[in-house]
Amino acid sequence: MDRIQENIPIFVKISEGIKDHILSGDLKENEQLPSTTKISSQYDVNISTVNKGYNILVSEGVVYKKKGIGMFVCEGAVKKLIKERRSTFKEKYIVALLEEAKRLRYTEDDLQNMVAEVYTPEEKKL
Repeated sequence: MDRIQENIPIFVKISEGIKDHILSGDLKENEQLPSTTKISSQYDVNISTVNKGYNILVSEGVVYKKKGIGMFVCEGAVKKLIKERRSTFKEKYIVALLEEAKRLRYTEDDLQNMVAEVYTPEEKKL
């Protein structure tokens, strides 16, 4: 899957990375995003590339712009991102996982045991 990821434009990777930070709680709702200058120097990319990534987030309603101040995480962004990702989770991850599991001749029980091994007690409460 890494080869597929390599073909993704950098500005999309930036926007997806910000979404990941929002979902993980690293960026809270109404919190300011790092400046485009900071991100561009951190990842050695052009500021316009960072702006394209941020503009995706604005158009999706995940962040908003305060003129002259910066970008901020929208109220309700976490809920919105969870809803979006859940709608594609099965097709994006489960179907691919099951196809590979079938090729490797794993049973349903094998898969359930693997998930149980990986999940921590805190995650099982979800």
